[in-house]
Amino acid sequence: MFPGWLQIALVVLLIVLLFGRGKISGLMGDVAKGITSFRKGLKDGLEETEEEPKAVESKKTIEGEVVQDKEKDKA
Repeated sequence: MFPGWLQIALVVLLIVLLFGRGKISGLMGDVAKGITSFRKGLKDGLEETEEEPKAVESKKTIEGEVVQDKEKDKA
């Protein structure tokens, strides 16, 4: 059973009376800002993944002394 046009109009009228026109338009503006910032975030994320990763070369030297086992030296 689907609601008729009169029932839909009554629900819309109640929503407008409860929240007022200013709050509804402000809410819709906030939703629009959220959607645009979400799209910008997706676009920025795609641009970051398109860049080729740079190879990282590690040139570390380990300083230390060679220590031999005393048991092997005795044998």
